[in-house]
Amino acid sequence: MTRPAKYGKSEVYKLGTILQILTMIVVLIGMEKLVMLIDNNSSIPSWVSTFLTGLFFAVLSIRSRMFSLLDNTRSRQTYDQVIRPRWSPPPLAFPIVWMIIAVLRVVSSVLVWQQMNRQFLVLPLILFVVHLALGDTWNTIFTVERRLGTAVPVVILGPWLSAVVVTAIYWQTNPVAGMILSLSCIWLTVASVLVFRIWQLNGSEPLYPLKLTSVKK
Repeated sequence: MTRPAKYGKSEVYKLGTILQILTMIVVLIGMEKLVMLIDNNSSIPSWVSTFLTGLFFAVLSIRSRMFSLLDNTRSRQTYDQVIRPRWSPPPLAFPIVWMIIAVLRVVSSVLVWQQMNRQFLVLPLILFVVHLALGDTWNTIFTVERRLGTAVPVVILGPWLSAVVVTAIYWQTNPVAGMILSLSCIWLTVASVLVFRIWQLNGSEPLYPLKLTSVKK
């Protein structure tokens, strides 16, 4: 007798992503209150709140995964072990590129924050944390769980598409911020194509392999 296959992995991803987004929104609210207190204190130089905001966006850009309940361990193991196209970047290139992207995110986000009257709980920055959360969930799927099939639609509908949306919103808010952040879209486009080719070269498992194996008894 075969029990019906159970579904649940996609729900775990969705719940983990939603909770991470909500947590980071709460953090945005906390930062807004902190900056407001600093700005209202005449004894504190005005540059202090800008410095703290830049530092906050730096931590958020580099360590957003600390707000996730999913396993977001950063590792080269999956990338080193899978078959890759000849044009794929060497593993050493990834931390360098992501650090550059982190700087782009910090600078563009600070510019948006300034343009939005130094507020954090605004649509562009909320969409920014959504983008970060989607990227962390993709990392869980690809790097940690090595679900190469699921990683393809997720990287396109998650990190890549959200990066395009955030860039567009940043551009509308502050054109300079949008231009700065648009550089990250180039890398994410390359990364999306790379994920697709890795999927093709490694067996082309189903693009939505979230169904757990049926259990016989």
